[in-house]
Amino acid sequence: MSSLKIIRRHRVAALLGAALIISPFVVSFAQSASNAGVSNVVGTTQTPVAGITAPNGSFAPIVAADKPAVVTVTTIMKAQPASADDGMPLGNSPFDQYFRQFFGDQGMPAPQTPPPQQAQRAEALGSGFIVDADGTIVTNNHVVDGASSIKVTLDDGTELPAKLVGRDAKNDLAVLKIKADKSLPTVKWGDSDRLMTGDQVLAIGNPFGIGTTVTAGIVSARGRDLHSGPFDDFIQIDAPINHGNSGGPLVDVNGNVVGINTAIYSPNGGSVGVGFAIPSDQAQKVVAKLMKDGSIQYGYLGVEIQPVTADVASAIGLDHAGGALVSKVNDSSPAASAGVETGDVITSFAGQDVKDPKDLSRAVADVAPGAKESLDVWRKGKAMQISVAVGQNSDDVKTASTDSSDTPSTEQGSRAPAIGLGLLDITPDIRQQMNLADNEHGAVVARVNPDKAAAAAGIQPGDIIAAVNQVPVKSARQVTQAIAQASKSGRKSVLLLVERDGSQIYVAVPFANG
Repeated sequence: MSSLKIIRRHRVAALLGAALIISPFVVSFAQSASNAGVSNVVGTTQTPVAGITAPNGSFAPIVAADKPAVVTVTTIMKAQPASADDGMPLGNSPFDQYFRQFFGDQGMPAPQTPPPQQAQRAEALGSGFIVDADGTIVTNNHVVDGASSIKVTLDDGTELPAKLVGRDAKNDLAVLKIKADKSLPTVKWGDSDRLMTGDQVLAIGNPFGIGTTVTAGIVSARGRDLHSGPFDDFIQIDAPINHGNSGGPLVDVNGNVVGINTAIYSPNGGSVGVGFAIPSDQAQKVVAKLMKDGSIQYGYLGVEIQPVTADVASAIGLDHAGGALVSKVNDSSPAASAGVETGDVITSFAGQDVKDPKDLSRAVADVAPGAKESLDVWRKGKAMQISVAVGQNSDDVKTASTDSSDTPSTEQGSRAPAIGLGLLDITPDIRQQMNLADNEHGAVVARVNPDKAAAAAGIQPGDIIAAVNQVPVKSARQVTQAIAQASKSGRKSVLLLVERDGSQIYVAVPFANG
């Protein structure tokens, strides 16, 4: 079956490569999926933006130099049949779930229930590029993930078996090795940090398995976060890329690799000019580690963190918004052993300034497990330094969840001034009704005035306020008094520690909107 038919099945496409080519035994199912209103996919690929020109009138010299080093990566894997509840197989990319959550099911065909199928052998296609004349190749991890065998096709048509040297799921990168009877052409790494929005770029790869293809465009944006891992810092491009381009190089006007094409957003299965590439400066370091050790170990701190907004900074006495606010310290974690506390604001790690939670996540993940590093924290109005022994864990540092709870309460208790809250003490009846632990203390939010500041800040009925301005509270009266005291102190906001669905999050509520 052609790769194009598989594209029709995956209309919301989070990954570029590994467009499945299923064996003829499951063609009937693929055909039934392709009939679900997707006949208009053909011909939707976006063309380069009019007016883009090469430095000397043509990109041909760049293509001539780089194209011989770009390869097609074919993997053999066991294809799983679609389940009865979703009607289509899931993609192999870590970005599939993100795009479904963020963009919804736009343009996706209605779920269908195929007849039961046995697992079949399948092929997946992606791209890659040679970085060493001895046959070292870089591609995406999702191109080779789950492969039982890997084959590389060179630009001249030569097919060679490939060995997986190492892969890293967090960065979505993999390194392969082939043996050839000659020195192979290579491409050079470029400096992605020098890329600016509007710079011209070329994407080279094998879309849909039709053969090596070159497309031109510009850098549309920098620093895109797709929430797929701690290292998200994608280059967004409008150069048309499609399924099969995954792992191919993104090159600048000097012919140097400045990115690895990795993902697209598409409501129709083809390119609509929204593609994403891993920056070369990030990829080059990972590739070097994989070439040396075959794998990468990441540091672990063991905290849940959230941004420090201007309101949060005002509430805790910081003179600027920045850092990572600790909303929870995991039990028996390196952070707990070092004495990190809920409510601390981590302002630097290992001598690196922490501007936001992503900075901390990346900095911790980059440290080898076992290393001792310093943490600068802001705690209850004072700066202090903590030494921490970094651990090892696959989850690393994560941002606190902001999912909301809709647990209602119909009673009215004490009223906190200015911000619009109705509070209740945690009585035995409420503790039983809400299934709260015996050591759960604070005040239950019974009512939120929709026109007041607490509602605008996201406080909801059913929330439990456990601390005010980093001081624990045990009753509705204590919450009311603490909020009143914060208001009298002249601060612009009050910081509430809110427990919701088993998670903790700090919420800054400004008095000015009360």
